[in-house]
Amino acid sequence: MPQAKPDHGSARAPRRARLMSKDQAEAFVRALAQANPAPETELFYTDHFSLLVAVVLSAQTTDAAVNKCTPALFEAAPTPAAMAALGAEGIGPFIRRIGLWQAKARNVAALAAQLVERHGGQVPDDRAALEALPGVGRKTANVVLNVAFGQNTMAVDTHIFRLGNRTGLAPGKTTRAVEEGLMKRCPPELLRDAHHWLILHGRYICKARAPECWRCPARAMCNYRDKVLSPPV
Repeated sequence: MPQAKPDHGSARAPRRARLMSKDQAEAFVRALAQANPAPETELFYTDHFSLLVAVVLSAQTTDAAVNKCTPALFEAAPTPAAMAALGAEGIGPFIRRIGLWQAKARNVAALAAQLVERHGGQVPDDRAALEALPGVGRKTANVVLNVAFGQNTMAVDTHIFRLGNRTGLAPGKTTRAVEEGLMKRCPPELLRDAHHWLILHGRYICKARAPECWRCPARAMCNYRDKVLSPPV
């Protein structure tokens, strides 16, 4: 049986900062954009199908760990038909190093089969159709719609959820609340790339345990009260 979809629902909110003003929020996002003009996903992929599989595999696992597994997997099964033929038993050995690999192997095999049976082997550009696939929840659908199809979506992972609350950019008790806040507060012309800026910022600068505020290009706009303004000695 395919795994329950992992990227719906809520997460435990970190301490929430005071909500940024609209001008603060816009300046915050623009500062991140200026610091990283051409952001991209760090997942390895070559087409819409490999992107979808990589994002499904990345749930509760680092992109770096997924990238160690997927080149060999995609070489063995580059299309939905080939992946479905490989089956969970064949997929499993390629992804044993990542978390929840057994459930993910079942999901990838099942979603590949559904792509063949229901979508002519193509990844759909429709949210409802994507979320109907095994292992695909709202966050995964948002990533695929954004990266593959250029849609203005906001994929809220643990990094963005933390950042939205910690900085005051879009505080919320659930991932959906943070997503909706960010969709309203990001400048429309920057919205497509905004989730990349925020994910990378949360991954490398606004870290969970030790935010490196001294390196943050947007710290002047941030409402986090316990800024770390110099590196530890």
